[in-house]
Amino acid sequence: MRATGTFSVEAFVPTGLKPEPAVTTGLPVGVATMEKSFEGEVAGRSATLFTAAFDQETGVGTYVAMESFEGSLNGRDGSFNFVHSATTSGSDRTAEFFTIVPSSGTGALAGIAGAGGMAVDADGTHRIWFDYRLG
Repeated sequence: MRATGTFSVEAFVPTGLKPEPAVTTGLPVGVATMEKSFEGEVAGRSATLFTAAFDQETGVGTYVAMESFEGSLNGRDGSFNFVHSATTSGSDRTAEFFTIVPSSGTGALAGIAGAGGMAVDADGTHRIWFDYRLG
């Protein structure tokens, strides 16, 4: 099954957490928390732990995010975790990874498994999709 939707970032809060022991690299590593809201066949909210090695000036870097989603996919209510990462050279997304965490589903989404993806349209609209099965 496929569920699609759009999302908005409601909060992005950098934390003071840094890698220890400190290692100097060409890009700084940081950790933030995020809150997102979703609309469409994917409806609800998520809480995210977001880690990145990223240069704000050039837009170059890589991120890894672990999200806890609560809401519905195609009208089925529940919650689950998913993880995603990507690399950018400033205007693209490469080396993308996106998967639903096994055994993390609850409610009508218990047993969820699968993958998905994200994209940002030219107008700034953030899109998400899940290709999933329940079992």
